[in-house]
Amino acid sequence: MLLVSGALVLHRIAMAIAIRIARRTRTTQDEALLACLFHPLRWIMVALALLWIDDLVDRGDVIADNLVGAIRIVMPLLWGWLVIAIIRFVHGYVDSRSDVAATDNLAARRRRTRAEIMARIATVIVVLVSCGLLLLKIPEVREIGVALVASAGIAGLAFGVAAQPLLKNLVAGMQLVFTEPVRIDDVVVYQGEWGRVEKISLTYIVLKIWDDRRLVIPVAKLLEEPIENWTRETSHLLGTVMIHLDHSADVEKVRTAALDAVRSHRLWDGRAALLQVTDMTAHALELRILMSGRNGSELFDMRCDVRETVLRFISAEMPGALNRSRLALEPMEAA
Repeated sequence: MLLVSGALVLHRIAMAIAIRIARRTRTTQDEALLACLFHPLRWIMVALALLWIDDLVDRGDVIADNLVGAIRIVMPLLWGWLVIAIIRFVHGYVDSRSDVAATDNLAARRRRTRAEIMARIATVIVVLVSCGLLLLKIPEVREIGVALVASAGIAGLAFGVAAQPLLKNLVAGMQLVFTEPVRIDDVVVYQGEWGRVEKISLTYIVLKIWDDRRLVIPVAKLLEEPIENWTRETSHLLGTVMIHLDHSADVEKVRTAALDAVRSHRLWDGRAALLQVTDMTAHALELRILMSGRNGSELFDMRCDVRETVLRFISAEMPGALNRSRLALEPMEAA
């Protein structure tokens, strides 16, 4: 108990000094690092203090030997906990330096996506290594493991087949880090569903649909199937509004009203504003209004507003230009 109390007091004093030093700096990241390391360091110091029992107690003490042996077995897990805390801090630091709410957030989305996936991969590796080191320190388990490996070829093959989908998604997740077909906060269309990439894990991606539904997509399936990414290089997009009018419509007046509606809109980014007659059928003229926006959400709102403004103008100023069907009635001959 004296060793444990001494380790806890020493930990408290060291952390208090470190926190006081951190508060005098301009950045808050050092305080965040200390918060992540606080609990792992506490128990590591307790474990290191208890290891001194081996030097303080006479050889042959069963209780002391068992306690020291148990601590040595647990030590890999404590060191793994410390490494995972550092990984969590680095991940949080990258997130804090990556503002996806900015207008041009391509670099921020790239950093957050890489940090998210790499942190998960590193955490899994640390857990596996820590558990492996723990098992190696137990002779009974090590012998059982050797016997199982020597006699379980068929079982190992069955496990490999069963784990194939998981391993496939893990490899696909690592591929996602370097190829970057999608990133966090990307606007994508997958199998007709429009939404934003909300979360990327090692095995699946969560797509937040525009109506607040969530679409969970396996990473391997996402890489194998075509996906429409609206923000692959930049968030700027082009959008269209299609209008069908009568052949007698004054296209120049409609063009003037449509371009004024686009250029005066608060969400227009100033890149593109155009009206063209794209088709003429036997029943109507097809007009396309082209406009540009900063991102998909703003562009959708702007398209709806421009469509409504142009329709209001045509109804008020050019009612004769509205699409109509014509019938030719011929007089019937008298019998």
